[in-house]
Amino acid sequence: MNCPPITITADLPPTNTESNVATRSESESLRHYIHAATSDNTRKAYCSAVRQFEKWGGRLPTNRDTVVRYLLAKAETLNSRTLDLHLTAISQWHHAQALNDPVHDPLVRKTMDGIRRTHGQPKRKAKALRLEHMALMINYLQQQSDTPKKYRDIALLLTGFFGAFRRSELVVIQVRDLVWEPEGLIISLPRSKTDQQMQGLTRALPFGARGCCPASAIKDWMGIADINSGPLFRPVNRWSQVQTKPLNPGAINDLLKNLGDACQFDFTPDLSSHSFRRGLSTSAARERIDFELIKKQGGWKSDATVWEYIDEGQQFSDNAALPLMEKMTQFMINLNTVNN
Repeated sequence: MNCPPITITADLPPTNTESNVATRSESESLRHYIHAATSDNTRKAYCSAVRQFEKWGGRLPTNRDTVVRYLLAKAETLNSRTLDLHLTAISQWHHAQALNDPVHDPLVRKTMDGIRRTHGQPKRKAKALRLEHMALMINYLQQQSDTPKKYRDIALLLTGFFGAFRRSELVVIQVRDLVWEPEGLIISLPRSKTDQQMQGLTRALPFGARGCCPASAIKDWMGIADINSGPLFRPVNRWSQVQTKPLNPGAINDLLKNLGDACQFDFTPDLSSHSFRRGLSTSAARERIDFELIKKQGGWKSDATVWEYIDEGQQFSDNAALPLMEKMTQFMINLNTVNN
């Protein structure tokens, strides 16, 4: 089933002095910029949502009653956040066609509010990797036989963790994005997930002790794989041949789960590439690293997000129960002294 295109009419009416050729050229430019306003991943998500709506029996354009019936049919089988995405996709399609948007009807909004309150569940979070987890995984890899994959995996883990990278960012790093300085490595990317305005992303990775230094690990990987240009992180086949294409993002989650099993972690199912970002921020919080330094290294735009990670990292050390238990312990000691 083909996804109905989300396209906006982008024709400019000619003025008295404009030629039809000029008008067509401007309209093409307008279509190009409108298309660029939405990321490819967002378009794919909307397309998938529309396909599911049509597979159920819906058709676009649609109306309020059909949308409500769709919500009722899917309320107990789809996560409320997924249904929110489906509503957004349907809404965007109608806006793009300059048609009345049924999603904003009060009955649709009220139905969705009720579904959230009845079936809503907290978003499942990726397990935050701790420094001791990273040490165990790196140590396991170091004990493996010398192969290109071993060096790639070590570099990938250390870079992902200490650079607080998303998997989508790790797989697009090119050799030309690396700037080597006496103090370490600077990785500059032209765009990231939250940087839709092309302001760029920069991560500084200082040189550290061998074994836990991402910059040194990247040098080792590039040397062993003879990489001088193109993608930094690449697939390695069963014959230890390094491919020229970039690594698939899904391979990073697979690597973490395989290492989790090898290290016998009891939280392996909860590991994903987001474990890097959550791990860096919460580990830094436990070490009382400054808020601004944590925010800068992760490239977070929202202070609230950083504080959420800091609160998670310090939820035991900054805990009202801790000094009370210490005080109660002293009372217990005093009572035992009296009784004896």
